[in-house]
Amino acid sequence: RRMGVAARGNKKDLVSALMESLGKEGASTIEQIGPSEVPSKRKSASSVVVEQKLETSEVISATPSKRSRTKQKSIKGTTPEENPVTTVKINKTSHKKETVVANGAIAKAGLGLNVDGAEPWTVLVHKKPQAEWIPYNPKVMRPPPLSKDTRALKILSWNVNGLKALVKNRGFSVHELAQREDFDVLCLQETKIQEKDVDVIKESLLEGYTNSFWTCSVSKLGYSGTAIISRVKPLSIKYGLGVPDHDTEGRIVTVEFDDFYLLTAYVPNSGDGLKRLTYRVTEWDPCLGNYMKELEKSKPVILTGDLNCAHQEIDIHDPAGNSRSAGFTKEERKSFETNFLSKGFVDTFRKQHPDVVGYSYWGYRHNCRKTNRGWRLDYFLVSESIAERVHDSYILPDVSASDHSPLGLILKL
Repeated sequence: RRMGVAARGNKKDLVSALMESLGKEGASTIEQIGPSEVPSKRKSASSVVVEQKLETSEVISATPSKRSRTKQKSIKGTTPEENPVTTVKINKTSHKKETVVANGAIAKAGLGLNVDGAEPWTVLVHKKPQAEWIPYNPKVMRPPPLSKDTRALKILSWNVNGLKALVKNRGFSVHELAQREDFDVLCLQETKIQEKDVDVIKESLLEGYTNSFWTCSVSKLGYSGTAIISRVKPLSIKYGLGVPDHDTEGRIVTVEFDDFYLLTAYVPNSGDGLKRLTYRVTEWDPCLGNYMKELEKSKPVILTGDLNCAHQEIDIHDPAGNSRSAGFTKEERKSFETNFLSKGFVDTFRKQHPDVVGYSYWGYRHNCRKTNRGWRLDYFLVSESIAERVHDSYILPDVSASDHSPLGLILKL
């Protein structure tokens, strides 16, 4: 509208009209238009701004699946539709840079960045975004490393969605992850292993971490399961919540260190048809919250793992469409608030990044990870007394060997 181009028609027609107008005027730059300057009935629509120098512009295709025989560059953009990526291919003689804008949040990328392949998490994908929200980019949002003389502990947590499958079928090396991240403690959820397999896996999984503690489901073999692997020897270890009705699926391991208790948890999913919703919010969550408060009487508590709840609308890409989906029902969200946050436990990622859209889970269906249609289901919750000692709370979205990505916590001691 600002450039006098007709603003009606399908996507291909609009792109063609815009490029034709630019070609006629000899323009070299597509100006950035802020969300407030463009009237739109679709408040959730995202915009794309591309800043380039062009000598000639020719629209080749507005369909991502079609490819030209000539060498071309791609400009990726977000749309209000389910598939947030539209590809427009153009011939050009020179490039300056590409800037992707999502509802006012700008993520600058080099020309080699492929939004639906390399770093999709750096694009804001949300059906109901707020003006102040920005996408998560750990490359620029993590604080500088602590000095070498600062005592700290680094904890990683990861729902591996089957440990055997992760290592064998998906070819992932936990040892390489340890070399890259140099963590002190690794917490695992949904290991899906049986007790008879623990000893073999303990010996081969990770060198240099001599303390490991595993619990497996006995009510349903090859299901659930959690573990804590540490190079720091804990003072004590406990399995489960101490309640038989909750302790047959291997969902909790607690270790005690000098300064705090650490729990890894795989909270029950409410399931298809929400068949376990009542059990989850009236029995499991209250029991876990009370257990944590009991531990807190002697020292601070850190809870990490797949808590199977996207707490707020910022934590899920499509809040309205999932209002009755397991993990985002009003009952689960209220339970999360009542049994954990209201009892004084702090969501460390949200404290550090109050307006950041960062997901930790992407379903395998419909290329959700590639299009960044995700959920934040994985957390570090800490006692309020040690919340200020958290140096960094982060997600590793580039580690994609599971449908969840690992998350980390660096705690100053």
